[in-house]
Amino acid sequence: MRILVFNAGSSSLKFGVFETGADTQHLFKGSFERFRDGGCAFRFTQGTDTEEGTAPHGDLTAAIAAVPGVLTAHGLNDIAAVGHRIAHGGPDFAAPTRLDGDSLPRIEALTPLAPLHNPANLEAVRVAIETWPDLPQVGVFDTSFHLTNPARATTYAVPEVWRQAGLRRYGFHGTSHKYVAHRAAEELGQPITALRIISVHLGNGASVCAVNLGRSLDSSMGLTPLEGLVMGTRSGDLDPGAYGFLSRQLGLSMADIEAALYSDSGLKGLTGSSDMRDVEDRAAAGDAAAQQAINLYAYRARKYIGAYAAAMGGVDAVVFTGGIGENSPSMRRRICDGLEFMGLRLDHDRNAAPDLSDRAAPQIQSYGARVAVIVTETAEQLQIAREVAAHLARPKPEARPIPVAVSGRHVHLSAKAVEALFGKGYRLTEGKPLRQPGNWAAEERVTLEGPKGRLERVAILGPLRKRTQIEVSRTDSFALGIDAPVRDSGSLDGTPTVRLIGPAGHLDTDGLIVAARHIHANPEDAAALGVEDGELVDVRISNGVRDLVFDRTLIRVQPGAFTEMHIDTDEANAAGLGAGGAGDLVPQSATLRTAD
Repeated sequence: MRILVFNAGSSSLKFGVFETGADTQHLFKGSFERFRDGGCAFRFTQGTDTEEGTAPHGDLTAAIAAVPGVLTAHGLNDIAAVGHRIAHGGPDFAAPTRLDGDSLPRIEALTPLAPLHNPANLEAVRVAIETWPDLPQVGVFDTSFHLTNPARATTYAVPEVWRQAGLRRYGFHGTSHKYVAHRAAEELGQPITALRIISVHLGNGASVCAVNLGRSLDSSMGLTPLEGLVMGTRSGDLDPGAYGFLSRQLGLSMADIEAALYSDSGLKGLTGSSDMRDVEDRAAAGDAAAQQAINLYAYRARKYIGAYAAAMGGVDAVVFTGGIGENSPSMRRRICDGLEFMGLRLDHDRNAAPDLSDRAAPQIQSYGARVAVIVTETAEQLQIAREVAAHLARPKPEARPIPVAVSGRHVHLSAKAVEALFGKGYRLTEGKPLRQPGNWAAEERVTLEGPKGRLERVAILGPLRKRTQIEVSRTDSFALGIDAPVRDSGSLDGTPTVRLIGPAGHLDTDGLIVAARHIHANPEDAAALGVEDGELVDVRISNGVRDLVFDRTLIRVQPGAFTEMHIDTDEANAAGLGAGGAGDLVPQSATLRTAD
Protein backbone atom coordinates (compact mmCIF):
# COMPACT_ATOMS: atom_id res chain seq x y z
CA MET A 1 0.00 0.00 0.00
CA ARG A 2 1.36 3.42 -1.00
CA ILE A 3 0.75 6.04 1.68
CA LEU A 4 1.30 9.80 1.67
CA VAL A 5 2.15 11.20 5.11
CA PHE A 6 1.75 14.86 6.11
CA ASN A 7 3.47 16.52 9.07
CA ALA A 8 2.20 20.10 8.92
CA GLY A 9 3.60 22.68 11.32
CA SER A 10 2.84 26.34 11.84
CA SER A 11 5.77 27.39 9.63
CA SER A 12 6.66 24.31 7.58
CA LEU A 13 5.24 21.31 5.76
CA LYS A 14 7.02 17.99 5.69
CA PHE A 15 5.64 15.08 3.69
CA GLY A 16 6.69 11.67 2.50
CA VAL A 17 5.54 8.76 0.37
CA PHE A 18 5.95 5.22 1.69
CA GLU A 19 5.42 1.78 0.21
CA THR A 20 4.27 -0.29 3.17
CA GLY A 21 4.58 -4.02 3.56
CA ALA A 22 6.96 -6.46 5.20
CA ASP A 23 9.73 -3.87 4.79
CA THR A 24 8.32 -0.35 4.51
CA GLN A 25 10.17 1.73 1.90
CA HIS A 26 10.54 5.53 2.03
CA LEU A 27 10.06 6.46 -1.64
CA PHE A 28 10.00 10.25 -1.44
CA LYS A 29 10.76 12.95 1.11
CA GLY A 30 9.67 16.56 0.69
CA SER A 31 9.47 19.81 2.62
CA PHE A 32 8.33 23.41 2.22
CA GLU A 33 9.49 25.89 4.83
CA ARG A 34 10.44 29.51 5.59
CA PHE A 35 7.26 31.01 4.13
CA ARG A 36 7.65 34.75 3.46
CA ASP A 37 7.09 37.35 0.74
CA GLY A 38 4.84 35.01 -1.23
CA GLY A 39 7.40 32.22 -1.51
CA CYS A 40 9.18 29.45 0.40
CA ALA A 41 12.14 27.10 0.30
CA PHE A 42 11.66 23.51 -0.85
CA ARG A 43 13.68 20.31 -0.63
CA PHE A 44 12.78 17.02 -2.35
CA THR A 45 14.64 13.72 -2.07
CA GLN A 46 13.92 10.62 -4.17
CA GLY A 47 16.41 7.82 -3.92
CA THR A 48 19.86 9.40 -4.12
CA ASP A 49 18.65 12.53 -5.91
CA THR A 50 17.94 15.75 -4.01
CA GLU A 51 16.47 18.99 -5.36
CA GLU A 52 16.25 22.25 -3.46
CA GLY A 53 15.38 25.83 -4.21
CA THR A 54 12.49 28.28 -3.89
CA ALA A 55 8.82 27.87 -4.80
CA PRO A 56 5.96 30.39 -5.22
CA HIS A 57 3.93 29.18 -2.24
CA GLY A 58 3.34 31.89 0.32
CA ASP A 59 1.71 29.86 3.08
CA LEU A 60 0.93 26.38 4.37
CA THR A 61 -2.35 26.06 2.44
CA ALA A 62 -0.69 26.85 -0.88
CA ALA A 63 2.15 24.41 -0.13
CA ILE A 64 -0.25 21.55 0.63
CA ALA A 65 -2.21 22.28 -2.55
CA ALA A 66 1.06 22.02 -4.52
CA VAL A 67 1.84 18.50 -3.31
CA PRO A 68 -0.21 16.63 -5.98
CA GLY A 69 1.80 18.34 -8.71
CA VAL A 70 5.05 17.46 -6.96
CA LEU A 71 4.02 13.80 -6.73
CA THR A 72 2.97 13.70 -10.38
CA ALA A 73 6.31 15.19 -11.43
CA HIS A 74 8.08 12.39 -9.57
CA GLY A 75 5.86 9.54 -10.84
CA LEU A 76 4.05 8.98 -7.55
CA ASN A 77 0.37 9.25 -8.44
CA ASP A 78 -1.02 5.95 -7.15
CA ILE A 79 -1.56 6.98 -3.52
CA ALA A 80 -3.89 4.65 -1.57
CA ALA A 81 -4.26 6.63 1.68
CA VAL A 82 -3.15 9.81 3.42
CA GLY A 83 -1.78 9.78 6.97
CA HIS A 84 -1.62 12.88 9.14
CA ARG A 85 0.39 13.70 12.23
CA ILE A 86 -2.00 15.23 14.78
CA ALA A 87 -0.28 16.76 17.82
CA HIS A 88 -3.03 16.52 20.43
CA GLY A 89 -5.65 13.79 20.63
CA GLY A 90 -6.79 14.42 24.19
CA PRO A 91 -7.83 11.47 26.35
CA ASP A 92 -9.95 9.72 23.72
CA PHE A 93 -7.84 9.22 20.60
CA ALA A 94 -5.69 6.27 21.60
CA ALA A 95 -5.18 4.76 18.15
CA PRO A 96 -5.06 5.76 14.47
CA THR A 97 -8.46 7.18 13.54
CA ARG A 98 -10.31 7.91 10.31
CA LEU A 99 -10.61 11.67 9.86
CA ASP A 100 -14.21 12.40 8.98
CA GLY A 101 -17.27 14.37 10.03
CA ASP A 102 -17.37 12.56 13.36
CA SER A 103 -13.73 12.80 14.46
CA LEU A 104 -12.68 16.18 13.03
CA PRO A 105 -14.93 18.38 15.22
CA ARG A 106 -13.70 16.51 18.30
CA ILE A 107 -10.07 17.08 17.29
CA GLU A 108 -10.74 20.74 16.53
CA ALA A 109 -12.18 21.14 20.04
CA LEU A 110 -8.72 20.22 21.40
CA THR A 111 -7.07 23.25 19.75
CA PRO A 112 -6.68 25.18 23.07
CA LEU A 113 -4.41 22.36 24.27
CA ALA A 114 -2.04 22.69 21.27
CA PRO A 115 -2.66 26.13 19.74
CA LEU A 116 0.51 26.14 17.64
CA HIS A 117 0.15 22.60 16.33
CA ASN A 118 -3.41 21.32 15.91
CA PRO A 119 -4.62 24.18 13.64
CA ALA A 120 -1.79 23.50 11.17
CA ASN A 121 -2.42 19.75 11.36
CA LEU A 122 -6.13 20.27 10.67
CA GLU A 123 -5.44 22.64 7.78
CA ALA A 124 -3.44 19.86 6.12
CA VAL A 125 -6.36 17.47 6.67
CA ARG A 126 -8.84 19.94 5.18
CA VAL A 127 -6.82 20.55 2.03
CA ALA A 128 -6.00 16.84 1.67
CA ILE A 129 -9.70 15.90 1.84
CA GLU A 130 -10.48 18.46 -0.86
CA THR A 131 -7.59 17.23 -2.99
CA TRP A 132 -8.10 13.48 -2.51
CA PRO A 133 -11.80 13.14 -1.57
CA ASP A 134 -11.92 9.43 -2.36
CA LEU A 135 -8.88 8.40 -0.29
CA PRO A 136 -9.03 7.42 3.38
CA GLN A 137 -7.53 10.10 5.62
CA VAL A 138 -6.13 8.73 8.89
CA GLY A 139 -4.81 10.65 11.89
CA VAL A 140 -1.99 9.41 14.14
CA PHE A 141 -1.72 11.29 17.43
CA ASP A 142 1.39 12.42 19.31
CA THR A 143 -0.43 11.94 22.59
CA SER A 144 -1.76 8.40 22.07
CA PHE A 145 1.46 6.60 23.07
CA HIS A 146 1.33 8.31 26.46
CA LEU A 147 -2.23 7.27 27.33
CA THR A 148 -0.69 4.31 29.17
CA ASN A 149 0.73 6.74 31.75
CA PRO A 150 -0.71 5.96 35.20
CA ALA A 151 -2.89 8.48 37.00
CA ARG A 152 -0.08 9.37 39.39
CA ALA A 153 1.93 10.61 36.38
CA THR A 154 -0.91 12.42 34.62
CA THR A 155 -2.75 14.04 37.54
CA TYR A 156 -2.10 17.61 38.65
CA ALA A 157 -2.77 18.32 42.34
CA VAL A 158 -5.41 20.98 41.62
CA PRO A 159 -9.10 21.45 42.52
CA GLU A 160 -11.40 18.70 41.30
CA VAL A 161 -13.46 21.02 39.13
CA TRP A 162 -10.29 21.87 37.17
CA ARG A 163 -9.48 18.21 36.68
CA GLN A 164 -13.05 17.50 35.57
CA ALA A 165 -12.66 20.27 32.99
CA GLY A 166 -9.76 18.29 31.47
CA LEU A 167 -6.68 19.65 33.23
CA ARG A 168 -4.18 16.78 33.22
CA ARG A 169 -0.81 15.81 31.75
CA TYR A 170 -0.76 14.24 28.28
CA GLY A 171 2.77 14.20 26.86
CA PHE A 172 3.81 14.67 23.21
CA HIS A 173 6.33 13.41 20.65
CA GLY A 174 4.70 10.02 21.23
CA THR A 175 5.21 8.84 17.65
CA SER A 176 8.93 9.63 17.88
CA HIS A 177 9.37 8.07 21.31
CA LYS A 178 7.53 4.93 20.20
CA TYR A 179 9.67 4.55 17.09
CA VAL A 180 13.05 5.08 18.77
CA ALA A 181 12.17 2.79 21.69
CA HIS A 182 11.36 -0.04 19.28
CA ARG A 183 14.46 0.76 17.23
CA ALA A 184 16.62 0.62 20.37
CA ALA A 185 15.13 -2.75 21.32
CA GLU A 186 15.99 -4.07 17.85
CA GLU A 187 19.55 -2.81 18.22
CA LEU A 188 19.89 -4.48 21.62
CA GLY A 189 18.37 -7.73 20.35
CA GLN A 190 15.79 -7.87 23.12
CA PRO A 191 12.00 -7.61 23.22
CA ILE A 192 10.88 -4.10 24.11
CA THR A 193 8.69 -5.64 26.83
CA ALA A 194 11.86 -6.61 28.70
CA LEU A 195 13.55 -3.18 28.64
CA ARG A 196 13.46 0.09 30.56
CA ILE A 197 14.26 2.79 28.01
CA ILE A 198 14.61 6.56 28.39
CA SER A 199 13.98 8.28 25.04
CA VAL A 200 15.47 11.77 24.79
CA HIS A 201 14.03 13.76 21.85
CA LEU A 202 16.02 16.98 21.49
CA GLY A 203 15.00 19.33 18.71
CA ASN A 204 13.28 22.69 18.48
CA GLY A 205 10.66 20.91 20.57
CA ALA A 206 12.18 18.61 23.19
CA SER A 207 10.92 15.96 25.59
CA VAL A 208 12.01 12.92 27.56
CA CYS A 209 9.91 9.76 27.86
CA ALA A 210 10.21 6.81 30.24
CA VAL A 211 9.30 3.68 28.24
CA ASN A 212 8.83 0.95 30.81
CA LEU A 213 8.59 -2.60 29.45
CA GLY A 214 7.19 -1.37 26.14
CA ARG A 215 4.75 1.25 27.44
CA SER A 216 5.08 4.95 28.08
CA LEU A 217 5.19 5.47 31.85
CA ASP A 218 5.82 9.22 31.97
CA SER A 219 6.76 12.12 29.71
CA SER A 220 8.26 15.51 30.44
CA MET A 221 5.59 17.42 28.48
CA GLY A 222 2.24 17.95 30.16
CA LEU A 223 -1.16 19.44 29.36
CA THR A 224 0.48 21.30 26.47
CA PRO A 225 3.89 21.05 24.75
CA LEU A 226 5.22 23.80 27.08
CA GLU A 227 6.14 21.70 30.11
CA GLY A 228 9.45 19.93 30.66
CA LEU A 229 12.78 20.56 28.94
CA VAL A 230 14.18 23.87 27.70
CA MET A 231 13.31 24.09 23.97
CA GLY A 232 14.08 26.32 21.02
CA THR A 233 11.43 28.94 21.77
CA ARG A 234 9.47 27.27 24.63
CA SER A 235 10.25 27.70 28.30
CA GLY A 236 9.83 24.20 29.65
CA ASP A 237 9.13 23.86 33.38
CA LEU A 238 7.96 27.10 34.97
CA ASP A 239 6.45 27.92 38.36
CA PRO A 240 2.70 28.54 37.73
CA GLY A 241 3.00 31.49 40.11
CA ALA A 242 4.86 33.28 37.31
CA TYR A 243 1.54 34.06 35.62
CA GLY A 244 0.29 36.12 38.55
CA PHE A 245 3.69 37.70 39.12
CA LEU A 246 4.03 38.84 35.49
CA SER A 247 0.47 40.13 35.44
CA ARG A 248 1.03 42.23 38.56
CA GLN A 249 4.58 43.41 37.84
CA LEU A 250 4.49 43.96 34.07
CA GLY A 251 0.77 44.26 33.39
CA LEU A 252 0.82 41.35 30.96
CA SER A 253 -2.35 39.54 29.98
CA MET A 254 -2.68 35.75 30.01
CA ALA A 255 -2.54 35.80 26.20
CA ASP A 256 0.67 37.87 26.29
CA ILE A 257 2.33 35.52 28.74
CA GLU A 258 1.27 32.37 26.89
CA ALA A 259 2.48 33.74 23.53
CA ALA A 260 5.87 34.63 25.04
CA LEU A 261 6.25 31.20 26.66
CA TYR A 262 5.61 29.51 23.31
CA SER A 263 7.49 31.83 20.96
CA ASP A 264 10.02 34.00 22.84
CA SER A 265 11.37 31.72 25.57
CA GLY A 266 13.70 28.72 25.72
CA LEU A 267 17.02 29.17 23.95
CA LYS A 268 15.64 32.22 22.18
CA GLY A 269 14.69 33.87 25.45
CA LEU A 270 18.09 33.11 26.97
CA THR A 271 20.30 34.00 23.99
CA GLY A 272 18.22 35.60 21.24
CA SER A 273 18.62 32.51 19.02
CA SER A 274 16.52 29.35 18.97
CA ASP A 275 19.14 27.37 17.03
CA MET A 276 21.42 25.24 19.22
CA ARG A 277 24.14 25.35 16.56
CA ASP A 278 24.31 29.13 16.88
CA VAL A 279 24.22 28.92 20.66
CA GLU A 280 27.08 26.40 20.78
CA ASP A 281 29.20 28.52 18.41
CA ARG A 282 28.61 31.63 20.49
CA ALA A 283 29.38 29.76 23.72
CA ALA A 284 32.69 28.57 22.28
CA ALA A 285 33.50 32.19 21.44
CA GLY A 286 32.96 33.22 25.06
CA ASP A 287 29.34 34.44 25.08
CA ALA A 288 28.24 34.10 28.73
CA ALA A 289 24.51 34.00 27.94
CA ALA A 290 25.03 31.15 25.46
CA GLN A 291 27.18 29.26 27.97
CA GLN A 292 24.49 29.56 30.63
CA ALA A 293 21.82 28.42 28.15
CA ILE A 294 23.79 25.28 27.29
CA ASN A 295 24.36 24.45 30.95
CA LEU A 296 20.67 24.95 31.73
CA TYR A 297 19.59 22.88 28.71
CA ALA A 298 21.83 19.94 29.65
CA TYR A 299 21.03 20.13 33.37
CA ARG A 300 17.29 19.95 32.76
CA ALA A 301 17.67 16.91 30.47
CA ARG A 302 20.04 15.14 32.91
CA LYS A 303 17.62 15.76 35.77
CA TYR A 304 14.74 14.14 33.87
CA ILE A 305 16.87 11.11 32.94
CA GLY A 306 17.71 10.56 36.60
CA ALA A 307 14.08 11.01 37.62
CA TYR A 308 12.83 8.52 35.06
CA ALA A 309 15.47 5.96 35.99
CA ALA A 310 14.12 6.22 39.54
CA ALA A 311 10.50 6.00 38.34
CA MET A 312 11.23 2.75 36.47
CA GLY A 313 13.48 1.27 39.13
CA GLY A 314 16.47 1.36 36.79
CA VAL A 315 17.30 1.89 33.13
CA ASP A 316 18.68 -0.37 30.41
CA ALA A 317 19.14 2.18 27.62
CA VAL A 318 19.11 5.93 26.99
CA VAL A 319 18.31 6.87 23.39
CA PHE A 320 19.08 10.27 21.85
CA THR A 321 17.12 11.48 18.84
CA GLY A 322 15.89 14.72 17.24
CA GLY A 323 18.04 17.32 15.50
CA ILE A 324 20.15 18.15 18.57
CA GLY A 325 20.13 14.63 20.02
CA GLU A 326 21.37 13.22 16.72
CA ASN A 327 23.89 15.91 15.73
CA SER A 328 25.45 17.39 18.88
CA PRO A 329 28.12 15.15 20.44
CA SER A 330 28.93 17.88 22.97
CA MET A 331 25.32 18.09 24.19
CA ARG A 332 25.10 14.30 24.54
CA ARG A 333 28.36 14.43 26.51
CA ARG A 334 27.12 17.25 28.77
CA ILE A 335 23.89 15.39 29.52
CA CYS A 336 25.54 12.04 30.22
CA ASP A 337 28.47 13.31 32.30
CA GLY A 338 27.60 12.82 35.94
CA LEU A 339 25.38 9.78 35.36
CA GLU A 340 28.16 7.27 35.96
CA PHE A 341 26.62 6.44 39.35
CA MET A 342 23.80 4.62 37.54
CA GLY A 343 26.07 2.68 35.20
CA LEU A 344 25.96 5.11 32.25
CA ARG A 345 29.35 5.96 30.71
CA LEU A 346 29.99 7.34 27.23
CA ASP A 347 32.80 6.21 24.98
CA HIS A 348 34.02 9.60 23.77
CA ASP A 349 35.33 8.32 20.42
CA ARG A 350 32.07 6.49 19.63
CA ASN A 351 30.10 9.56 20.69
CA ALA A 352 32.11 11.90 18.46
CA ALA A 353 30.82 10.71 15.08
CA PRO A 354 28.14 8.00 15.13
CA ASP A 355 27.08 6.79 11.68
CA LEU A 356 23.30 7.22 11.42
CA SER A 357 22.91 6.27 7.75
CA ASP A 358 20.24 3.75 6.74
CA ARG A 359 18.34 4.21 10.02
CA ALA A 360 21.28 2.88 12.02
CA ALA A 361 21.14 2.99 15.82
CA PRO A 362 24.78 2.86 16.97
CA GLN A 363 25.67 2.31 20.61
CA ILE A 364 28.05 4.90 22.02
CA GLN A 365 28.51 3.79 25.62
CA SER A 366 31.84 2.63 26.99
CA TYR A 367 32.50 -1.05 26.52
CA GLY A 368 31.29 -2.91 29.60
CA ALA A 369 28.97 -0.11 30.76
CA ARG A 370 25.73 -1.39 32.25
CA VAL A 371 23.45 1.14 30.52
CA ALA A 372 23.39 1.30 26.72
CA VAL A 373 23.49 4.76 25.10
CA ILE A 374 22.10 4.83 21.58
CA VAL A 375 21.80 7.51 18.91
CA THR A 376 19.30 7.18 16.07
CA GLU A 377 17.38 9.37 13.70
CA THR A 378 13.73 9.61 14.55
CA ALA A 379 11.35 8.48 11.80
CA GLU A 380 7.94 9.85 12.72
CA GLN A 381 6.64 9.75 9.16
CA LEU A 382 7.72 6.12 8.77
CA GLN A 383 6.00 5.22 12.03
CA ILE A 384 2.84 7.04 10.92
CA ALA A 385 2.84 5.17 7.59
CA ARG A 386 3.16 1.83 9.38
CA GLU A 387 0.33 2.65 11.77
CA VAL A 388 -1.95 3.90 8.98
CA ALA A 389 -1.35 0.73 6.95
CA ALA A 390 -2.05 -1.49 9.96
CA HIS A 391 -5.21 0.46 10.76
CA LEU A 392 -6.58 0.15 7.23
CA ALA A 393 -5.68 -3.55 6.97
CA ARG A 394 -7.60 -4.54 10.07
CA PRO A 395 -10.69 -6.65 9.33
CA LYS A 396 -13.99 -5.36 10.66
CA PRO A 397 -14.46 -7.13 14.00
CA GLU A 398 -17.44 -9.25 14.83
CA ALA A 399 -19.66 -7.78 17.55
CA ARG A 400 -19.81 -10.29 20.39
CA PRO A 401 -19.84 -9.92 24.19
CA ILE A 402 -16.76 -10.89 26.19
CA PRO A 403 -17.38 -12.54 29.59
CA VAL A 404 -15.78 -10.63 32.47
CA ALA A 405 -14.27 -12.46 35.44
CA VAL A 406 -13.37 -10.64 38.67
CA SER A 407 -10.05 -11.79 40.12
CA GLY A 408 -9.71 -11.41 43.87
CA ARG A 409 -6.30 -11.25 45.55
CA HIS A 410 -4.29 -14.44 45.01
CA VAL A 411 -0.79 -15.83 44.71
CA HIS A 412 1.03 -18.10 42.26
CA LEU A 413 3.74 -20.00 44.14
CA SER A 414 7.02 -21.56 43.08
CA ALA A 415 8.01 -24.98 44.41
CA LYS A 416 10.56 -23.31 46.71
CA ALA A 417 7.85 -21.01 48.12
CA VAL A 418 5.52 -23.96 48.80
CA GLU A 419 8.20 -25.70 50.86
CA ALA A 420 9.03 -22.50 52.76
CA LEU A 421 5.39 -21.93 53.68
CA PHE A 422 4.07 -25.49 54.13
CA GLY A 423 7.10 -27.66 54.78
CA LYS A 424 9.64 -29.74 52.88
CA GLY A 425 8.10 -32.02 50.25
CA TYR A 426 4.63 -30.54 50.66
CA ARG A 427 2.21 -30.76 47.70
CA LEU A 428 -0.70 -28.36 47.32
CA THR A 429 -4.17 -29.85 47.28
CA GLU A 430 -5.95 -29.17 44.02
CA GLY A 431 -9.40 -27.78 44.65
CA LYS A 432 -11.85 -26.02 42.35
CA PRO A 433 -10.84 -26.01 38.66
CA LEU A 434 -10.77 -22.61 36.98
CA ARG A 435 -12.12 -21.76 33.54
CA GLN A 436 -8.67 -21.42 32.01
CA PRO A 437 -7.65 -25.00 31.09
CA GLY A 438 -5.15 -26.57 33.48
CA ASN A 439 -5.60 -23.92 36.18
CA TRP A 440 -7.06 -24.54 39.62
CA ALA A 441 -7.50 -23.05 43.09
CA ALA A 442 -5.73 -24.85 45.93
CA GLU A 443 -7.44 -25.78 49.18
CA GLU A 444 -4.65 -24.07 51.15
CA ARG A 445 -4.45 -20.34 51.94
CA VAL A 446 -1.66 -17.93 52.91
CA THR A 447 -1.41 -14.57 54.66
CA LEU A 448 0.21 -11.46 53.16
CA GLU A 449 1.95 -9.02 55.49
CA GLY A 450 3.22 -5.52 54.81
CA PRO A 451 4.38 -2.59 56.94
CA LYS A 452 0.81 -1.38 57.48
CA GLY A 453 -1.30 -4.54 57.79
CA ARG A 454 -2.19 -8.08 56.81
CA LEU A 455 -4.44 -9.77 54.28
CA GLU A 456 -5.66 -13.12 55.59
CA ARG A 457 -6.72 -16.29 53.75
CA VAL A 458 -5.37 -15.31 50.35
CA ALA A 459 -6.08 -17.88 47.62
CA ILE A 460 -3.34 -19.92 45.96
CA LEU A 461 -3.76 -20.66 42.26
CA GLY A 462 -2.04 -23.52 40.48
CA PRO A 463 -0.15 -24.94 38.76
CA LEU A 464 3.18 -23.98 40.32
CA ARG A 465 5.31 -21.39 38.55
CA LYS A 466 9.04 -20.85 38.26
CA ARG A 467 8.69 -17.53 40.08
CA THR A 468 6.29 -16.49 42.82
CA GLN A 469 3.75 -13.83 41.81
CA ILE A 470 1.35 -12.06 44.19
CA GLU A 471 -1.64 -10.24 42.69
CA VAL A 472 -3.58 -7.68 44.72
CA SER A 473 -5.88 -4.75 44.01
CA ARG A 474 -4.82 -1.13 44.43
CA THR A 475 -6.89 -0.96 47.64
CA ASP A 476 -5.15 -4.10 48.92
CA SER A 477 -1.77 -2.47 48.32
CA PHE A 478 -2.77 0.45 50.54
CA ALA A 479 -3.95 -2.00 53.20
CA LEU A 480 -0.51 -3.63 53.11
CA GLY A 481 1.29 -0.27 52.96
CA ILE A 482 3.26 -1.20 49.81
CA ASP A 483 3.21 0.54 46.44
CA ALA A 484 2.50 -2.36 44.07
CA PRO A 485 3.04 -1.47 40.38
CA VAL A 486 0.55 -2.29 37.64
CA ARG A 487 2.22 -5.04 35.60
CA ASP A 488 1.37 -7.71 33.09
CA SER A 489 1.49 -11.20 34.56
CA GLY A 490 5.05 -12.52 34.63
CA SER A 491 6.63 -9.06 34.41
CA LEU A 492 8.15 -9.12 37.88
CA ASP A 493 11.60 -7.53 37.70
CA GLY A 494 11.86 -4.55 40.02
CA THR A 495 8.66 -5.37 41.91
CA PRO A 496 8.43 -4.82 45.70
CA THR A 497 8.86 -7.43 48.40
CA VAL A 498 6.02 -8.69 50.59
CA ARG A 499 5.96 -11.30 53.35
CA LEU A 500 3.99 -14.52 52.77
CA ILE A 501 3.03 -16.47 55.89
CA GLY A 502 2.05 -20.12 55.93
CA PRO A 503 1.59 -22.79 58.61
CA ALA A 504 5.23 -23.90 58.43
CA GLY A 505 7.00 -20.56 58.10
CA HIS A 506 7.22 -17.31 56.19
CA LEU A 507 8.88 -16.08 52.98
CA ASP A 508 9.91 -12.57 51.98
CA THR A 509 9.70 -12.39 48.20
CA ASP A 510 9.36 -9.90 45.40
CA GLY A 511 6.64 -10.33 42.78
CA LEU A 512 3.91 -8.13 44.28
CA ILE A 513 1.85 -6.52 41.49
CA VAL A 514 -1.52 -5.09 40.61
CA ALA A 515 -2.28 -7.22 37.56
CA ALA A 516 -2.99 -5.18 34.44
CA ARG A 517 -6.45 -5.94 33.13
CA HIS A 518 -6.34 -8.38 30.23
CA ILE A 519 -8.39 -10.61 27.96
CA HIS A 520 -7.58 -14.27 27.46
CA ALA A 521 -8.64 -15.45 24.00
CA ASN A 522 -8.18 -18.51 21.86
CA PRO A 523 -7.04 -17.93 18.27
CA GLU A 524 -10.51 -18.53 16.80
CA ASP A 525 -12.22 -15.98 19.05
CA ALA A 526 -9.36 -13.50 18.58
CA ALA A 527 -9.78 -13.68 14.80
CA ALA A 528 -13.54 -13.12 15.11
CA LEU A 529 -12.99 -10.14 17.41
CA GLY A 530 -10.35 -8.70 15.07
CA VAL A 531 -7.61 -8.59 17.73
CA GLU A 532 -4.05 -9.88 17.97
CA ASP A 533 -1.81 -11.11 20.77
CA GLY A 534 -0.20 -8.23 22.65
CA GLU A 535 -2.68 -5.64 21.37
CA LEU A 536 -4.28 -3.09 23.68
CA VAL A 537 -8.03 -2.57 23.29
CA ASP A 538 -10.89 -0.69 24.96
CA VAL A 539 -13.77 -2.59 26.55
CA ARG A 540 -17.14 -1.05 27.40
CA ILE A 541 -18.95 -2.47 30.42
CA SER A 542 -22.70 -1.74 30.21
CA ASN A 543 -24.77 -3.18 33.04
CA GLY A 544 -27.56 -0.64 33.25
CA VAL A 545 -26.14 0.75 36.49
CA ARG A 546 -22.77 2.32 35.73
CA ASP A 547 -21.41 2.26 32.18
CA LEU A 548 -17.63 2.38 32.07
CA VAL A 549 -14.88 1.93 29.50
CA PHE A 550 -11.71 0.10 30.53
CA ASP A 551 -9.03 1.30 28.15
CA ARG A 552 -5.64 -0.21 27.27
CA THR A 553 -6.72 -3.79 28.01
CA LEU A 554 -4.09 -6.36 26.98
CA ILE A 555 -5.00 -9.19 24.61
CA ARG A 556 -3.42 -12.58 25.34
CA VAL A 557 -4.00 -15.16 22.62
CA GLN A 558 -3.30 -18.76 23.62
CA PRO A 559 -4.42 -22.04 22.03
CA GLY A 560 -7.20 -23.61 24.07
CA ALA A 561 -7.80 -20.52 26.20
CA PHE A 562 -11.28 -19.73 27.49
CA THR A 563 -12.10 -16.27 26.16
CA GLU A 564 -12.79 -13.88 29.02
CA MET A 565 -11.63 -10.58 30.45
CA HIS A 566 -9.95 -10.48 33.88
CA ILE A 567 -10.28 -7.41 36.11
CA ASP A 568 -9.63 -6.94 39.81
CA THR A 569 -12.07 -6.11 42.58
CA ASP A 570 -11.41 -2.35 42.47
CA GLU A 571 -12.21 -2.29 38.77
CA ALA A 572 -15.34 -4.39 39.27
CA ASN A 573 -16.53 -2.04 42.01
CA ALA A 574 -15.90 0.99 39.78
CA ALA A 575 -18.11 -0.56 37.09
CA GLY A 576 -20.74 -1.83 39.55
CA LEU A 577 -20.11 -5.29 38.12
CA GLY A 578 -21.21 -8.52 39.73
CA ALA A 579 -21.03 -12.15 38.66
CA GLY A 580 -21.90 -12.93 35.05
CA GLY A 581 -20.86 -9.56 33.65
CA ALA A 582 -19.79 -8.99 30.06
CA GLY A 583 -18.14 -6.29 27.97
CA ASP A 584 -17.88 -5.23 24.34
CA LEU A 585 -14.90 -4.04 22.34
CA VAL A 586 -15.20 -0.40 21.31
CA PRO A 587 -13.20 1.75 18.90
CA GLN A 588 -10.34 3.32 20.84
CA SER A 589 -11.32 6.80 19.67
CA ALA A 590 -14.83 6.56 21.17
CA THR A 591 -14.23 6.07 24.86
CA LEU A 592 -16.58 7.37 27.55
CA ARG A 593 -14.62 7.58 30.77
CA THR A 594 -11.40 5.80 31.51
CA ALA A 595 -10.81 3.65 34.57
CA ASP A 596 -7.21 3.85 35.82
